[in-house]
Parts: sequence; C-alpha cells; structure tokens
Amino acid sequence: MATQHLEPDSTSAVSDSITPLSYLDGHITVCPDLCNGHPTIRGLQITVETILGFLSAGETREEILKQFPSMEPADIGACLRFASDLIRHRYTLKSLAR
Repeated sequence: MATQHLEPDSTSAVSDSITPLSYLDGHITVCPDLCNGHPTIRGLQITVETILGFLSAGETREEILKQFPSMEPADIGACLRFASDLIRHRYTLKSLAR
C-alpha cells in the first residue's frame, strides 16, 4: 500500500494566514488556526476525532451524515483511513517519574 504524506492544500476553507496540510485527497486537513490544530474534515469545523467518537458509539454513517450535512460519505471513510494510518506508526512508551 502506498504511503500518502501530508501536502499543502490551497483549496481549503480555513484561514489564509497559514497554509493547511491536506491528507487523503483533501478530505482531511490540518491547520493550527482551526480546531486547535486537530485534523478536520475538508477544513470544516468538524474534527476527525468527533467522527471517530460517533462511530465508536455505534452511530451509523447515515446518522452521522444527517447530523453533519456538509459532510460527504467519503469523509467518513477518510476518517477511518486516517486513524488506521496513524496507528501504523511505531510508538515508544516511557514511564513517567512519580
């Protein structure tokens, strides 16, 4: 499977002061000026975390799309793919001083 990297995207609906990063054909954007820099859906004020939370709570794709009419069906798949791609990274756990 080909690795996709974050790339600048000039078509996002977020602030012009900082060029947002785009992932998965623009479905996921990251901009420090929007939602505290959390990944969002196409530069909208809908975070990937919010959509993943709804899915994990048992909401269907159809229910989510009704709640967020500005979303497209492919946005939900992009959220899942984004999370899957992130979890593939290697993480090192370190204990904290107590």
